[in-house]
Amino acid sequence: MRGASREAQSAARERLDALTDSTSVDAAKLADELAAVTALLQREVSLRRVLTDPARTAESKAELAGSLLRGQVSGSTADLVTGMVRSRWSQPRDLVDSIEELASVAELTDAQRAGGLDDVEDELFRFGRIVESSPALRSALTDRAATVPAKTALLHSLLGGRANPATERLVVRLVTQPRGRSLEAGLQTLSRLAAARRDRMVAVVTSAVPLTEGQKQRLGAALAKLYGHPMHLNLDVDPEVLGGVSVRVGDEVVNGTVAERLEEATRRLAG
Repeated sequence: MRGASREAQSAARERLDALTDSTSVDAAKLADELAAVTALLQREVSLRRVLTDPARTAESKAELAGSLLRGQVSGSTADLVTGMVRSRWSQPRDLVDSIEELASVAELTDAQRAGGLDDVEDELFRFGRIVESSPALRSALTDRAATVPAKTALLHSLLGGRANPATERLVVRLVTQPRGRSLEAGLQTLSRLAAARRDRMVAVVTSAVPLTEGQKQRLGAALAKLYGHPMHLNLDVDPEVLGGVSVRVGDEVVNGTVAERLEEATRRLAG
């Protein structure tokens, strides 16, 4: 996002945090309603253009949004969205992206309140790995010809009763409203937002065998010191790495596996 949109998004996050700091606000309901607004603006291209038109006054845009949402969503959701359309946005899509992100953050806030945020983080990561290892499942979840009810039913059969309800709702929204993103990119974004709820980063750790509790603690402490940030470890086991540990933090990869060292030696010999 460019400057104006970044500022507007930051202000919206502050308003959301202020709302959800109150236990009287139903964060899960807020998430569901914000997701519905996202779907509406995704469908109605002309509407999102009007709501982000810099030639219109902030008040006229807020009045339009309020008239559309009044009676359809709670007062908290309506106030949040009308506040957002008063802001200036660099492009119409940025408004929709931000509302969608707020929906995810509200859902994660609800999970955090219930003490289930760690479970949601782990389940999102594991679900991503399952999709990655099953081309047939990925094809079914991303098939444009498949209906929303069919995809929802498939996800309910996979996650229902096995995952935190917040995880299931987040994944269902992602799959049924992809908005042009890949499934993998969407899951990565959700994982990043979940980690941010505790003001920590995510490290994807791949090892040949499962790490012991002591190894996990030492690695987590070392990465936190290296990056100057609390670190959540998403652990993956891949016998093909042969030994050592590969760590990915964002786009940065720290690879200390035997397989990587063998590949490097081979490249040098070939050179």
